[in-house]
Amino acid sequence: MNLGPRTKLRPEHLPGRRAVFLDRDGVINELVYHKDVGVVDSPFTPAQFRVLPRVPQAIRLMNDLGLIVVVVSNQPGIAKRHFDLATLREFDRKLRTSLRTAAARIDAIYYCLHHPEARVKALRQRCACRKPGIGMLTKAARELGLSLETSYMVGDGLTDIEAGNRAKCRTIFVGRWKCEHCQFIHPQTLRPTYVAKNLWEAAQLIRSDLRQASDVASQPSLKCATSVATL
Repeated sequence: MNLGPRTKLRPEHLPGRRAVFLDRDGVINELVYHKDVGVVDSPFTPAQFRVLPRVPQAIRLMNDLGLIVVVVSNQPGIAKRHFDLATLREFDRKLRTSLRTAAARIDAIYYCLHHPEARVKALRQRCACRKPGIGMLTKAARELGLSLETSYMVGDGLTDIEAGNRAKCRTIFVGRWKCEHCQFIHPQTLRPTYVAKNLWEAAQLIRSDLRQASDVASQPSLKCATSVATL
């Protein structure tokens, strides 16, 4: 489900544009320990929604790099009756307010509200949009004119890396990559393209990666050089 906010497509949103897909909880905002249920999960109340340090600056850097910034997040909290749609929209409002401190923007937000064990019957399903499915990424690509093959998927979960890989994106794992991750990721040989401590570091890795790609593209090909030499 695309709940916005989404900006109107501007002329620079041409087919084949690069994007960076961001997971939300643990990447953009803090995870929360819920004592009553004994789990670390997404925030359940607006008061628990706290944007992580340097996230606005990281997203501003992505904007400056010409990337379309898209949040793609599994959000089964409504399905599990942890919060309602109004609360989810309040999370979005708080995020937008935080981003304004760095004049940063998110171009689109896509949420999957489903869960196979949902308490809300209408949301109880196995869907293609819930990561590691790639439904949110492919929908964003269609609606925003994006090239998945030249885009990035950034997340702190194995499902983020799996989804990015399935969509043929370059992937960045946020956090510490541990040996035990290799036992649970599918396929077990899969590894993220990069590992970053936080979103700010991920943004810097993307900047370096784009610069390297630009340098390679600007180099004259050996075939052309050989042709000139033989004239």
